Amino acid sequence: MGEALQKIDCHQHLWPVEFLDALRGRDTYPYVRGWTLHLAGEEPYVIDPGDHDVSARRARELAEGKEQVLLSLSSPLGIEHLPAGEGAGLIDVWHASALALGDPFRVWAAASVTDLDPGRLAAILGEDRIAGLQLPATALGDPAAIERLQPLLAELERAGKPLLVHPGPAPAGPAELPSWWPALVPYVAQLHQSWMAWHISGRRQHPALRIAFVALAGLAPLHHERLAARGGSLGALDPYVYYETSSYGTRAIDAMVRVVGVDGIVHGSDRPYAEPGDPGMGEAFAHAVFTANPRHLLTGKPR
Repeated sequence: MGEALQKIDCHQHLWPVEFLDALRGRDTYPYVRGWTLHLAGEEPYVIDPGDHDVSARRARELAEGKEQVLLSLSSPLGIEHLPAGEGAGLIDVWHASALALGDPFRVWAAASVTDLDPGRLAAILGEDRIAGLQLPATALGDPAAIERLQPLLAELERAGKPLLVHPGPAPAGPAELPSWWPALVPYVAQLHQSWMAWHISGRRQHPALRIAFVALAGLAPLHHERLAARGGSLGALDPYVYYETSSYGTRAIDAMVRVVGVDGIVHGSDRPYAEPGDPGMGEAFAHAVFTANPRHLLTGKPR
């Protein structure tokens, strides 16, 4: 793929200095000490300062031909689930510092799911550099949860911007578990549950909302045969549901295409926790997944 493709990466993480300093100023989870992140449900994680060097990241994205790089607050931090007095301040720091980064970076907004504030969300959604809203999958785990978030989702629909569903905080587990355990077990389970909840209820509640699940929704649609065997149905393809590709390669992406089609697949990398990759499925597929489909997700305009 050449640089002229002008790719869109729908899912990355980059923490501005102001946001890191806000985490360093905390005494309870989530917090940072020096360059080590501490979360309630995961082992301490040593942050590579180079991963959050804004100038270096910008140069790298532009060299790779990125037209847009969409940055999201890391929902596993659990900030959206904090009491509003704590979470709202951190979210404000995230918005202000991330919006100041400039091209090619754009920003997924964040919102408290503990104390809903649709007016605050409406104000930030009015910013041109805000791509849409990211919510943790832990807040979308059943139809009642989706209904509870109606004030936020209604504002998102009014703004004509999409929703990104990202894994939320992992529960604490035994100390002997390997470091990859949260990403492969609770994160995937959260994505499955939120996808199933949206499948049976979310679309009915929000008929026009465009929604993307990171990490191919944990491959949830590939369970359609088991779904049918247990009395459910995949039904017709939903043209407003998208699946972001981070952490998966050719075999998983190909399997998803066979179930949900090409139009629902959008590129995302989860950088710096994973790196962008090309599944090598041809130029037409690359144009769809790296450019046309992400633009449709973000704007709703025809491909």
